[in-house]
Amino acid sequence: MAAAEAAPRTQATSDHDQLLALNSNYIRSVQHSDVKWFDEMLADDFYCSNPDGTLIDRAAFLKQTARPVTITNIQALDVMIRIMGDFAIIHARTSYGLSDGKQGNGRYTDVWARRNGRWLCVSAHVTRA
Repeated sequence: MAAAEAAPRTQATSDHDQLLALNSNYIRSVQHSDVKWFDEMLADDFYCSNPDGTLIDRAAFLKQTARPVTITNIQALDVMIRIMGDFAIIHARTSYGLSDGKQGNGRYTDVWARRNGRWLCVSAHVTRA
């Protein structure tokens, strides 16, 4: 689903369904280094807490995302979407393959805000086990 199709609020698509689609596209975009999707869906004031403890802004996140990932088959599991008006929090755990063939796991929390009728990601926090 294109970013423009996923973001605007329509009567036919619930906020929950929109956020579920955005979450799926977020995971897909991480796996495939899809900087274009992130450029369209991240708020100008976006920040991300990386698993190594660094806090990066939108520009640094886009630069980081442009590098090919070494993990494979990333999956979002146990996705919980909490909507609070024009604000939403998505919690989930991840499973993915590591370059040495072992299984990796983690968690993430993404925060979304509806701005000018579109859901934009304003914050992300990622951990790895």
